[in-house]
Formats: sequence, structure tokens, C-alpha cells
Amino acid sequence: MSPSTPGEPIGWAERQPFDLGSYSARAQSGPCFVCAFLSGHPDFAHETVFEDDEHVAFLDRWPTLPGKVLVAPKAHVEHVIRDLDEAAYMRLMRVVRTVALAVERVFAPERTYLLSLGSQQGNTHLHWHIAGLPPGVPYNQQQFDALMSEHGVLEYTPEQRAEMAARLRREISGTL
Repeated sequence: MSPSTPGEPIGWAERQPFDLGSYSARAQSGPCFVCAFLSGHPDFAHETVFEDDEHVAFLDRWPTLPGKVLVAPKAHVEHVIRDLDEAAYMRLMRVVRTVALAVERVFAPERTYLLSLGSQQGNTHLHWHIAGLPPGVPYNQQQFDALMSEHGVLEYTPEQRAEMAARLRREISGTL
């Protein structure tokens, strides 16, 4: 990926193989990745794009699409329906929508996917994935296929990740 200029969408990076077995083992036996990130554990560092008293949004460490962002409540909540009352759910969804709109402005995707993933067996902390599908991706590589790390993950330099996060922060600034 070449450096982008302000206002230019940030694009694809070099796709690298992903060790799904190691990732799954860490997700199932390691600490909660969101709680570890929030506590400052260096092995779980991410680029933050938004934070308030209740929520955090950060770049996915292993994105499959450019600018993939995760949004989570700061409290260790595990179930979107049972663990959030309506007011907390609506506040979280407002953050998800605001961050998704910023992703659209920065990355200019054809479609934006929103998913809440995780399970009681791994990645239990509730989090939403915001993934913008770039224009021109062949149909057979869209939807779930575009999100599968088995096809590799995009590898950005620390400088590219910092630029992405800064551009998203600017887009989000003042909207929440």
C-alpha cells in the first residue's frame, strides 16, 4: 500500500497468512482481549479511534478488509441482548453507527458490514466488527468470505495504522 494523501481513501495492504490455530488457542485460553487492551497489556495493544466513559473503538489487529474497526463496551459484557438494557444498547449502537460512518468517509467502501462476533468459548467480551468492503471486490470474495482470516490478513506498517487511526479520529471528532 502506498502512502495516501488526506482525503484519499486508504487501500489494501499486503495480505499475509494468518495462524488461525494460534489465534484460536489464545482466544480460548488467554485473557479477555478487550479487557487486556483496556488495562494496557502490551501484547493486546491496538490503535484507538474513539473512547468515552463507556465504550472504546479500535483498529482490528488482524484486519481482513482495510480499516476494520472493533467497537466494545468498556465493561466486560458478554451478551448483547441479555447483558445490556435498552438504554445501554442504544448508546452502544450510536457509537457503532458513528464509527461506521467515519469508516465510510475514510475508506469509501461499497458496503459496510456490521457484525457482533465471539462466543462463550472465546472472545467472550461483546464487540462489534465494522468492516468496509472496497469497491470492485468480486462477488465470490465478498460477505463472509471477505471477513475470513483463513484467506490471510492485511499487514499494515505501524505508520499506516497510526495514519488510519488519526483519520478515523478526525472523522469521529465532534460527532458524539
